[in-house]
Amino acid sequence: MTGQNPTTTFDRVYDVILKRKQSSPETSYVAYLMDEGTDMILKKICEESAEVIIAAKNENRTEQIHELADLWFHMLVLMGHKGITLTDISRELENRFGQSGFDEKANR
Repeated sequence: MTGQNPTTTFDRVYDVILKRKQSSPETSYVAYLMDEGTDMILKKICEESAEVIIAAKNENRTEQIHELADLWFHMLVLMGHKGITLTDISRELENRFGQSGFDEKANR
């Protein structure tokens, strides 16, 4: 998939997550997470975040990529569970262009 548009890939994964949301929790990991609820999804995000930190400390690029992909996936599951779209996130990031991160944080 060299040269794949990252936006297209995120859209594809998000679309699959939304479809799997309708599946049986016995046959779909996404449906299982969503059936268990927000706390379970957040637990997975916490676990994946810790694994990203460990991979970064180990300075193993392949491991970092793998763990970051796992974290992104679980973030997308949370978004799908909460009805937050990639467009919502993109719009929020676009709104932040042109201002300092310190200013953005102070304005919250």
